[in-house]
Amino acid sequence: MKTNYNEQPEFSKEFKRFSKKYKSLPDDLEEFKHVVDIAPLGNSKHFNVITRNEQCVIVKARLFCRYLKGSSLRVVYAFHCQNCKIDFIEIYFKGEKENEDRERIKDYLKNYF
Repeated sequence: MKTNYNEQPEFSKEFKRFSKKYKSLPDDLEEFKHVVDIAPLGNSKHFNVITRNEQCVIVKARLFCRYLKGSSLRVVYAFHCQNCKIDFIEIYFKGEKENEDRERIKDYLKNYF
């Protein structure tokens, strides 16, 4: 089954900003989607389930960026098991901020359900 991908407005904004800085990012995200297509909840220690309810699972994962030559970008997304859908919620640089935006995740869950 094909996974549908959506981006929350904040994610799109952040992604655009990072793409200007890191030219390989659009391709890196495509590569990341291939991994998530096979294992939506991740397949290694680079994936971490933050929260889970009946409708979806919120996952934080490392996004390997060729331009950065490392895995210092993080992506937070919601995987909806029933309809095979992924919503990208946040992307951030580990050097700029330590953790995911918990408020944004709460808002996402509140607005979605």
